[in-house]
Formats: sequence, structure tokens, C-alpha cells
Amino acid sequence: MDRVQKKAIISDLRKKMVLLAGPRQAGKTTLAKSIAQEFSSFIYLNYDRLEDRKIMLAEGWLPSTELIILDEIHKMPRWKNYLKGIYDTKSPHQKILVTGSARLEIFNRVGDSLAGRYFLHRLLPLSPAECAQIDSEYPLDRFLERGGFPEPFLAEQAVDAERWRLQYTDSLLRTDVLDFENIQNLNAIRLVFELLRERVSSPISYTSIAEDVGISPNTVKKYIQILEALYVVFRVTPFSKSIARSLLKEPKIYFFDTGLVQGNPGVRFENFVACCLLKQTLARIDYLAENCSLHYLHTKDRREVDFILVQGKKAERMLEVKHADASIDPNLRYFHEKYQLPAMQIVKELKKERVDQGIEIVEAQRFLKSLYL
Repeated sequence: MDRVQKKAIISDLRKKMVLLAGPRQAGKTTLAKSIAQEFSSFIYLNYDRLEDRKIMLAEGWLPSTELIILDEIHKMPRWKNYLKGIYDTKSPHQKILVTGSARLEIFNRVGDSLAGRYFLHRLLPLSPAECAQIDSEYPLDRFLERGGFPEPFLAEQAVDAERWRLQYTDSLLRTDVLDFENIQNLNAIRLVFELLRERVSSPISYTSIAEDVGISPNTVKKYIQILEALYVVFRVTPFSKSIARSLLKEPKIYFFDTGLVQGNPGVRFENFVACCLLKQTLARIDYLAENCSLHYLHTKDRREVDFILVQGKKAERMLEVKHADASIDPNLRYFHEKYQLPAMQIVKELKKERVDQGIEIVEAQRFLKSLYL
């Protein structure tokens, strides 16, 4: 299955180096090798393989090589300086594609020697919008049951998807976490991981989780940041601009793999919608250069709306997610009337779409297919 971003990445490779980041097993290596077929010659090197590592360090590829693919390079000490060196000294005909299962963009915050030398592309799991664009549409229930990672999503049998997920989770917590940072208490981070699976869609209290696990709130925050950096979970924070008495602290946590969520069908559905909205948000940043962000609304008097799409500092639209309830959520109506914010309620099981006092009630499958990516 070709990914929608393939053409954009090939185009950017002719301009700068490309960093392709995203969750483990989201399809980065498959996409990179598919892109390689568009070039006359290429070399694929993975830092996890000792032989490949030696070639990387020696820059031992042929001068005629047109495309150099470097996988998991962020595990190399001083990897940014290494990339800067090979980019600045490469032949004009050579292109560099860097892939990694950690959030390569987080290194921007500590001084970026790669400034002006790369384009960032983020590859997330499959979504109804992406599948629709490549004429491979699937029912929404398949995404909710299996998540959007290509292997479990495309597996012939559901049990194969579950077998994949068990191995995937074990590999994340045993290998990737240790590769990323030296964690002394693997059992504690596993417990935090399991508690997060049960608390999807609710504001997260670091103190509450700390008490349950027997560690400090700061350690809980650190563990969640590691899971974020490895593209296991992502945070959706409260939006406060122009919203009175907004809480500024507690984020909501969602999983990139909806199949990991432990909760009722409504919670799983909300997690999947969050993934689709984040995918669109990052695509608008990466490909349209728009200053977009995804938040939720939560005030001290306990009024909450699931999501709000923001461009710059301006709210674009509020979104409330319902599994089957077609009646307008009271909090969505409150914010819509008080702040004149565009509002939409997304319903999975809906008989008829309509507009109710300016609030759109839309069928989920159609809405998710209409997103940018």
C-alpha cells in the first residue's frame, strides 16, 4: 500500500535532507524503501545493525549512490553533527532520507545544528482520510478494532492483530524505552503505561498516578514524556485563549494505537478521532506551513468539550465526540453560544445529519474521510 506522503517526500528530497519520524512499525521503513525505487541507486543503513553502523561511521557508500537512507540514526551519539557533516559535504546529486521511531523534532529544543538543512515529515498510522485518498476505503469498525498500524490493520485475521500488539507492546517497554533512556525501574514505567490505557479521554493527574504506582509525580511526568518521545502516546492540553477560568495544567493522554485503549466503545472511538485530528494537525504543519494545534476545553466549573482545533491563537472549531448520542451536548452548546465558536458534534452511530441552532451534527465516517490527511 503506497502512502499519501510519498510524492511530497520525493519532492522535498530534491531540495533538502528529509527527516521521516513516527511510531515504530507505522510504515517508515517500507515507505523509505518504496521511495528508493524512484532513484537510480540507493543504500539503506540501519544503525541497529553492526555492519551498517560501521558503514555509516566510515561514510562508506559509493560516490555514485543517489539516495542514502539512514534508519534509527538518532541512537548515534552526536547524530545531528554527523548528519550536518555528511549533508554539507555530499555530492550535489546525492539525497539523504533519515528515519526514526523517536520524535526527531524534539531535538530542536536543545540547539539545532541542522537548521535550514531538512524538511520534517511525520508518518502516523492509517486513517479513513488517507485510505480514501488512495482508493482503499475500510469500515470505521475495522480501525476501532485493530488501530491504524499497517500490519495489524491489514492482517487477514483479528487474532493476528492481537498477537502483533502483544509483541509490539513488549518490544516498546523492554527495548525502545531502554534504548532511549536508562530506566532503573521498568516495572514502574510499565504500570504507568497500563494506567494510562485505562484513563484515556480523562484529564491526567500526575499525582494520582504517582500514588497508584508508588513513585513521585515528577517521575510519572518523566515517564509520560518518554512514551511521548517514542510515539506511544500524545498529549492534548487545555486551550485557554478567550475562555474564562480555564484550567492550564491537566492534559488528556491518547494512544497512537487505538487497539491499546482499555475502555468502553465510546472511549476507544474518542481515542481514534484524536489520532485522526492529530494526523491532520501535523500534516497541516508539515505540508501547508500552518501554525495549527489540537486542544480541548475544560473550565473550573467542569464544563468540557472534547477537542478544539486552533490555528495561531484563534479557535477554528470545537468538536464533541459521541458514540451514539445524537442530542447536542450541553457543554458544546454552552461554549458555542457564549463565545460564538464554530461547533460540530461527531457521532459514530447517526441516522441523519443536521444543523441544530448553528451546531452541525455529522456522521463520523464521512467527517473523518474529509480531513486533510
